[in-house]
Amino acid sequence: MPDEAPASPEAHRTSRRATASGWIGSALEYYDFFVYAQAAALVFPQVFFPGQNPAIGLVSSLATYGVGYVARPLGALYLGHRGDKHGRKNVLVFAMLLMGLSTFAVALLPTYSQVGLLAPVLLVVLRLVQGFAVAGELGGAAAMIIEHAPPGRRGLHASFSLQGTQFGQIIAAGVFLPLSALLPPQAFLSWGWRIPFLLSCLVLLAGYLIRRRVRESPEHLRETATGRAPLAVAFRENWANILRAVCITLVNVVGMTTTVFGAAYATQATYGIGMDRTLFLWIQVVANAVGVVLIPLFGALSDRIGRRPVLITGSLGAGLLSLAYLRAISEHQVVATFVLAVLMYGLLFQMWNATFAAFFQELFPTRARVTGFSIAQSVGLSLSAFLPSAFTALAPSSAVNVPFLVGGSTFAITALAAVAVWSAPETHRLRLQDLGRSGAVPEPREGAERSGGRVEQS
Repeated sequence: MPDEAPASPEAHRTSRRATASGWIGSALEYYDFFVYAQAAALVFPQVFFPGQNPAIGLVSSLATYGVGYVARPLGALYLGHRGDKHGRKNVLVFAMLLMGLSTFAVALLPTYSQVGLLAPVLLVVLRLVQGFAVAGELGGAAAMIIEHAPPGRRGLHASFSLQGTQFGQIIAAGVFLPLSALLPPQAFLSWGWRIPFLLSCLVLLAGYLIRRRVRESPEHLRETATGRAPLAVAFRENWANILRAVCITLVNVVGMTTTVFGAAYATQATYGIGMDRTLFLWIQVVANAVGVVLIPLFGALSDRIGRRPVLITGSLGAGLLSLAYLRAISEHQVVATFVLAVLMYGLLFQMWNATFAAFFQELFPTRARVTGFSIAQSVGLSLSAFLPSAFTALAPSSAVNVPFLVGGSTFAITALAAVAVWSAPETHRLRLQDLGRSGAVPEPREGAERSGGRVEQS
């Protein structure tokens, strides 16, 4: 039976506006963030770290990609607190402005050949700003969406914010594709790579106009009257769920293995495989296009059968398939590489990706929802982000079996995340207010049953 009374037509309109705003804002902001990931794997080793051993240049470039995640926990502390204290809309507009300006500035950076070590130093600084800004994006957007979502459809509605992030990746790869394919290599490395970063000024303008029109969540407005500090609620009363969510977030290793390490393994000279860079841009586009189609379906599925089965299946399946994907790269099997990447990242990973936002939001009370979500996700992503560099060190070009070393590590990490999901309560049939102010596992309501660590309503 429904959790709550049917929503009014005005509530439905507000819910649709909040969902659309979350989708568009996430797409625009994550375009900025992922355009850097493309450049870190395909361009920056030559532009900002030339003259070194190719392996060292690759590790250094991937490390600058990971640096963006170092700042995310700090950004989560500040932006999460700001989102819970002063409003979801407030933090979303601020994060968009900060992200857009820092991304645009990357396009203006001098290269290593022009200013020496100052070039990678400035690159790292701007990546830190990017990481700080993006930390509050998904937590704030997902909180805004689920707090407006109709009864029994939080998973579907929250999944649209993740669909937006995947669409942002499609745009990022899609902008690089014609530049990489049509420009001579020297022109692409000289100035062509700057164009996607320059386009962020348009992203900034569009995102600001959209975000400033979002209406604040009524549920949040009610909770601000309690005066309880979001950070205290998050850490003192919800530390176990933060720890669970950090472990669950490590499933992002699948994306790192597919689109960052996988692309570098296949295209950089140090490994000697020599696949075409354009292939991996197409993998990004197609896998994310598949994800864009499937994410709402998986979100709706989690509303029907629960968050936990969808999360666990996606995590373990994607982790296991990473072994075959890297093996295909090592054997220069172009078609198999493409198909396995789409299955691993476009299908199985998106089962997890579509569901985790609603699940995380339901684990935390309204007063600390953005704070708890943002901190857990940012810490988990910070740990995940350095895995491409760690994989490069673990499995250098001289290693006997790179696919086993990196693919096996990827599967082990996704298995840990699956255990963390299994240890958490099932939340999909509970009303948000029933999750409690403290974030503890709620007591069953009348007609509900608790079994095996889960809470389900009959």
